[in-house]
Amino acid sequence: MTREPAEVRCLLMRGGTSKGAYFLADDLPRDPAARDDLLLRIMGSPDPRQIDGLGGAHPVTSKVAVVSVPDDPDVDVDYLFLQVAVDTAEVSDRQNCGNLLAGIGPFAVERGLVAAQDGQTSVRIRMVNTDDLATATFPTPGGRVDYTGTARISGVPGTAAPVVIEFARGTSPLLPTGRAREVIAGTPVTCVDNGMPTVLISAEALDITGYETPQELEDNVALRDRIERIRLEAGPLMGLGDVRDTTVPKLSLLAPPAHDGAVTTRTFIPHRCHTSIGVLGAAGVAAGLRIPGSVAEGIAQLPSRGDRLRIEHPTGFLDIEAGVGTGADGTPTTERTAVVRTARKIFDGTVFPRPAQPAPPSELSPQGAADDSPSR
Repeated sequence: MTREPAEVRCLLMRGGTSKGAYFLADDLPRDPAARDDLLLRIMGSPDPRQIDGLGGAHPVTSKVAVVSVPDDPDVDVDYLFLQVAVDTAEVSDRQNCGNLLAGIGPFAVERGLVAAQDGQTSVRIRMVNTDDLATATFPTPGGRVDYTGTARISGVPGTAAPVVIEFARGTSPLLPTGRAREVIAGTPVTCVDNGMPTVLISAEALDITGYETPQELEDNVALRDRIERIRLEAGPLMGLGDVRDTTVPKLSLLAPPAHDGAVTTRTFIPHRCHTSIGVLGAAGVAAGLRIPGSVAEGIAQLPSRGDRLRIEHPTGFLDIEAGVGTGADGTPTTERTAVVRTARKIFDGTVFPRPAQPAPPSELSPQGAADDSPSR
């Protein structure tokens, strides 16, 4: 039996508007069940405060990136994203995270997986969760990652070096249901997948304005129940199967822009309302705005030229470039998706996981010895 590590090498990093623990795959157990159990104890789950671990008591601060050397010569690193639940003992690999993605290139350089160039470095990344590809480009003067700069993103104080992320065209259909509009649980929706399964819904159709704070929306029990009904019905229609125990699809509520952007959003991920918006969630919204016949028609205000769209969210905005074309069969397809994010190294060292719990009494003999211990 392999002894569990008493400490694990870890780099804690803010990526975009999320924060997560970054690991080399070789520093974690190979068995997924053992790995997930270890990560729960590292992050401090299950506990609403995650008081005994690295987690920050919210899904956007309870994330893990696992990075490894790929077997594909056209890719520099593999990136597996794991969402660690806060108050339940769950670890999910059913989605990507475009925010933590911003830190993958710098992490790969920090760990020596990719040699930095003098000036700027581009890292080709395979997102293992969905097999999609992205290239991250960031400054590396003198062959070292420079996290300082003047790029500013909403939801993050101060400025940092820009990380330009360009996503390769995915293989999944942009419209998983094959239609631009569905009626699910009595509500018109548009189901899109531009790197993240997302359901777009007009806020007005849910009897809200779409300008409420995340806390106000979370406190609206009737709204949350209705959104969950939509999510559960949308899952099978989007080819995701039973989604009761998963974190996808996400749901973005749309309202007219309030600050000269293209649209205002409130995004459920899926049961908490995001204080901003995820990168891939924004990619889905941006693509959905450009699809003829989507629920965004009459809500969004699209620019007269160019692919760049400003997606408004509770703490500001996210600028994203999204081009949508038409495939040979006449269905909408993603042409290009690119975004500027930032990342910052917070600490690099070792983390000490909470010890594993001893076997429950039912699994012990009356003398306290394990049931399978040899007879005297």
